[in-house]
Amino acid sequence: MLTALDHVQLAVPAGSEDALRAYYGDALGMTEVAKPPSLAVRGGCWFRTGDVRLHLGVDPGFRPARKAHPGLWVTGIEAFAQRLQAHGAEVVWDDELPGHRRFFSKDPVGNRLEFLEAVG
Repeated sequence: MLTALDHVQLAVPAGSEDALRAYYGDALGMTEVAKPPSLAVRGGCWFRTGDVRLHLGVDPGFRPARKAHPGLWVTGIEAFAQRLQAHGAEVVWDDELPGHRRFFSKDPVGNRLEFLEAVG
């Protein structure tokens, strides 16, 4: 029986770690987690905030997914959107999910992310 989601892994291109650290660490406010040495040699980086864990793994044939994405709950979604914009990220609002405020954004390598907050 499934009990929880441990992490989501997103593919990234080799050499993008510094840009990803700026986005996931500075813009999103996540904390980088050291990868085990046996995995660190592969490149990429891991991040965490609370129970949310994102692993960014190097894929030599990287192409960002056009539709697939993690959906991330936030509090204070308007301020969070402004924070991302202040870091140069595009924010695209979407009002098609009843009972929620949400927007989409992309990380520096083009991975799509959904940010949402319940309303009402």
